Amino acid sequence: MNLPLAFEPQLLTGLHSSIAGLTTVLGEGTPLDHVLDRHSAFGELFGYNGLKLSVVSLVVGGLVTAFVLFFAAKRIRTGSSAEGTDRYLTKGRTAQLVEVMVQGLREGVLEPLLGKKTSDYYLPFFLSLFFFILTLNLFGLIPFGDGQEMYHKLFGGHAEGHSDQGHAKVIFFGGTATASLSVTAGLGVISFGAIMYQSMRDLGPKGFLEHMCGGKELLTGPKPLLLVVPIIFVVEILGLFIKPGALAIRLFANMLAGHTLLATIFMFTAMALKSGGWGLAAPIGIVSAVFALAISFLELFVAFLQAFVFMFLTAVFIGMMTHHGDHEHENEDEHAHGNTHAHSHAH
Repeated sequence: MNLPLAFEPQLLTGLHSSIAGLTTVLGEGTPLDHVLDRHSAFGELFGYNGLKLSVVSLVVGGLVTAFVLFFAAKRIRTGSSAEGTDRYLTKGRTAQLVEVMVQGLREGVLEPLLGKKTSDYYLPFFLSLFFFILTLNLFGLIPFGDGQEMYHKLFGGHAEGHSDQGHAKVIFFGGTATASLSVTAGLGVISFGAIMYQSMRDLGPKGFLEHMCGGKELLTGPKPLLLVVPIIFVVEILGLFIKPGALAIRLFANMLAGHTLLATIFMFTAMALKSGGWGLAAPIGIVSAVFALAISFLELFVAFLQAFVFMFLTAVFIGMMTHHGDHEHENEDEHAHGNTHAHSHAH
């Protein structure tokens, strides 16, 4: 196709501007500038310059999580009798995926860990925690922030002010909220509250103190063993805060490290283009794209894994504050019921 002569310079100018804008966005600063939390342009609209991108992501992530789960629940529930046997079928790929994940977490993880009664009681909390963290992690894989910044550099000019980090305040939404320690610390506080609630709900104040001192068997055992009670008490009290703290740091460190690595790889092409032109940037860009694609799949796996690990360890810590006798009794009843069922079939 032959382009008009007057149009070709415009096309080349536009292509050059796009490449220059992309190079500027990807190549400026350090990899952490593309990962760390920044101010949101929504703050200027509402007269609050301290609004962070992570806060906006939390709100958007919560709304998206609620919408997807309500949408899936509507399609999972049993339909009207007019649909016949199809009324029991889950409709839609999204709803089927959510149903499989919920069933797997409930029957494969939570019930064996906590018992049916306790897992059913905390199931809404665990599922909300898992899907909310998963949504925030997946948002971080989509370059919303860099896309808005590149659009501004290409079409928005440079009239607006700049943030403390030197970036134009043009980003309304984006980034990885779970790569912010303040966000993961807040999630850790929620887990801490759930652990303390379960300890008071199941053990009571007296049982909680006995648990902190090593258990009733130690307190009522031989007197010389009482010498280790103060040590156990201090360790258990520290553990109450260390456990949710470790959850927060683990999630923060994994998400920050992976996205920093991705940002570094994407910057190679931009730096090569600035220093050696397309002759150097083209081969580096191809290699960088291959590695970035592989790491993106790894980051997708990490997004699911870290959401699961956070929920799973919270369930483990809650299970540590549960009467183990009740859990064992439940398992014994289920085992006995299974043996009775098998015995009746044998007859």
